[in-house]
Amino acid sequence: MSITLRDTIKDTVRHHLTKENGLAMGQCLTAVGWVGGTLPELYEEDGMVELSMADVAGGGFAVGAALAGRRPMYVIRYQGFNWFNAPMIINYAAKSKEIWGVPCPMMVRSIAMEGGIGPVAGSSHHALYYRMPGVKIVSPMTPKEYAIMYLDFMDSDDVLYVSEHRGAYGNTEELPNIEYNIPDIVLFPISITRFAAVQAAKELEKEGYRVAVHHIVNIKPFQPSDSDRNALMRARHGIVLDDDYVDGIAKSLAFDLSKGINADMHVMGLKDRSAGFYPQVDNLPPSKDEIIAKIKEILK
Repeated sequence: MSITLRDTIKDTVRHHLTKENGLAMGQCLTAVGWVGGTLPELYEEDGMVELSMADVAGGGFAVGAALAGRRPMYVIRYQGFNWFNAPMIINYAAKSKEIWGVPCPMMVRSIAMEGGIGPVAGSSHHALYYRMPGVKIVSPMTPKEYAIMYLDFMDSDDVLYVSEHRGAYGNTEELPNIEYNIPDIVLFPISITRFAAVQAAKELEKEGYRVAVHHIVNIKPFQPSDSDRNALMRARHGIVLDDDYVDGIAKSLAFDLSKGINADMHVMGLKDRSAGFYPQVDNLPPSKDEIIAKIKEILK
């Protein structure tokens, strides 16, 4: 039986608590579902710490645990709640090593989802952390990516923001880049948009289009590879895809990718409006069909 991303996260948390003297902290961790099945059935004596429903306080408790050397995994069940949880993390933990020489290593497991959950809880909000110094940001969508991310975290003393997405928890496959010698266009997707990008590329291939897909896992620091830039140089057209608003990470990464290259860069992400609580007023990441339409519009 294939190992899902959900299984990998659950095993990682179990190892962190039982072998590394770590902590998992957050709200409603041991409630029905165990945070989408990503937590092992452990309790407070094992390091599973239930926090109060006072959203603005949880980040402070996690920072304190990090300063004590416990390397907490701070679980934020909906990414939009970072608007309440982030201040202590970005204003203390992220700055502690630089200003006082005191590392504050912690992992923020921030979980995105969309669809009928309103203007605050839904979607990804990794751009909230992006502009702040002292934070690394990753968005693993596969079992191997998550395992590598955890090892890197344990080998460092950094504050790590992990942008997860519930839509990827059932995934068992790795996501290799799709390459062409001379692509028509290059997609650079982030988070859950990676799956839609692959679907769009495969569908357009049947119509004769050469759509390259170069996945972005490490958002900050972002270092475009030679392969990324060479593909973009040959294609002259690129799209950065995100499930956050485009006025942030998507535009910033598009600039970094095209630096020194005469490339026509585009961005796709959440529309510039708030989401509601039912399908007609949802605000969802770019779908396969939307990506296909955008590619055809650019290439015509």
